[in-house]
Amino acid sequence: MNVLVTGAYGRCGTAIIDNLHQSSDYEFTYLNRSDRPDDHRYGSFDTHVADVSDYNAIRPAFDGQDAVVHLAAYPYTDGDWSDVFEPNVLGMYNVLEAARDAEVESFVFGSTNHVQGLYEAELAPDIYRREHPLLLDHTDPVRPDSFYGATKSFGEDIGRYYAEAMDWPRRFYALRICTVQSAAFDNPYGPAERHVEEGEITRGGAAYQQSVNRTKATWHSRRDFAHLIDCCLQDSDVTYGIFNGVSANDRRWFSIQNARERLGYQPQDNGEAWNEPPTTEQRDMES
Repeated sequence: MNVLVTGAYGRCGTAIIDNLHQSSDYEFTYLNRSDRPDDHRYGSFDTHVADVSDYNAIRPAFDGQDAVVHLAAYPYTDGDWSDVFEPNVLGMYNVLEAARDAEVESFVFGSTNHVQGLYEAELAPDIYRREHPLLLDHTDPVRPDSFYGATKSFGEDIGRYYAEAMDWPRRFYALRICTVQSAAFDNPYGPAERHVEEGEITRGGAAYQQSVNRTKATWHSRRDFAHLIDCCLQDSDVTYGIFNGVSANDRRWFSIQNARERLGYQPQDNGEAWNEPPTTEQRDMES
C-alpha cells in the first residue's frame, strides 16, 4: 500500500516512521514543510517539501497513493485565528481536495481530544483521578476549547462530507489524538519532565504531579499510536468514523471501545504501569 504522510516530522509522524516505516505492508512518502539535514535522525528519508496551504505545491505528492495520513497542522490551543486558518482550515481542504482529485481510497485525519476539550476545562483537576466517572465517546457532543480544537472539528465535518457525498476518498478516519510525545519523552512523566528541563516547574511539586496525573489519563504511546494508524490503513469497512487516540490508561476519560470494535485496536500501554520517570540512561536508549 502506498501511503502519504503529511506533517511527517512532528511527534505523531515520527511515531509512524519509527514503528511502521520498515513494514512490508507499506511504501511511505513523507510530506513536510521543511526537510531534515542528512545527519538528523529523520534526515535519511525522501521528502516532498511543501506547505499544505499551497495546493499546487502539495498536489503532485498524492499521485499513486492508496491512503493519506494527514497530520500537518498548527497544533497549539493558545493560537488565534490567524495562526490556525491556513494550516488547519485551508490546509485541510487542500489535502482532501488533492486526495479526491488523485482518487485516494483512505484518508486518516489527525484530529484532537481538544474538540471535546471544554469537558476537561470544566472538570480539571478532578477529572485526572482514576475514579472519576466521565468516559467520552464519539457520540458525545463536540465542545472545542480553542480555535485549534474548533478547526479540528471542522476537519472531521468536512471529511465526512467528502467520504459520504463524493467519490473519493472512500473511507475517512478521524483520530482524536491525545498525548503523543517525542521518543525521548514517551511515557506518562514525559510532559512533566520536559517542563522541568525547560525550567517551568520543579520535579516533585504540585504542578509536576498534576501534569503526571493528566498524562497518565491522556498518554498515547508511540507504539499504540502507530498501531492505531495501522488499524485504519488495514481497514476496508469504515466509510466514516471517529476514534479516540489514547492508550489503555486506567484513568482515561476517552473511550476506546469504538476503536476496539470497529478497527481491532489493541493498545499495549497503560499509564498506571509507570511509578517514576525513566532514568537519563533509559531515556537516551529509547530516543
